[in-house]
Amino acid sequence: MVRALYREYGAPLMAFAVRLTGGDRRWAEDVVQETLVRAWRNLHDLRTESGSLMPWLATVARRVVIDNRRRSGARPLDTVEDIGDRAQPVAAEDERLLREIVVTDAMMSLSPAHRQVLTETFLLDRTVQEAAETIGVPVGTVKSRVYYAMRALRVALEERGVTLP
Repeated sequence: MVRALYREYGAPLMAFAVRLTGGDRRWAEDVVQETLVRAWRNLHDLRTESGSLMPWLATVARRVVIDNRRRSGARPLDTVEDIGDRAQPVAAEDERLLREIVVTDAMMSLSPAHRQVLTETFLLDRTVQEAAETIGVPVGTVKSRVYYAMRALRVALEERGVTLP
């Protein structure tokens, strides 16, 4: 079972862990290993309505890194400035990457028609008319699909713990 988890999530989780660890590949490998062991231990509790465990795995990996940093934080640092230099950029990048993973996972849970219309209008920044021509459906259909796709995306994000205004 751990092998199946690793085959499916190993590469994206490793990329995420490398960023979390500031490029330290050995530490990232340890983080991935610990994350997958925790997933295996909690397999019976994991919910997979979305079909992806990546948001859960990313959260666990982030917590593993935080725990490791706290443990290593017991030793004194050279200067107080070192803490700010190391903590801020990594945390901001972690948050951005985690948001990207969650939004991508939520988008993948949408129907292909909804995913296509959101890709055309929002990601590719096309007008409704241009999207209609590209997809090959009437303008009214694009407008309707955008409306229902946004509702479905909001629900998918809320299921993943993201609330929108």
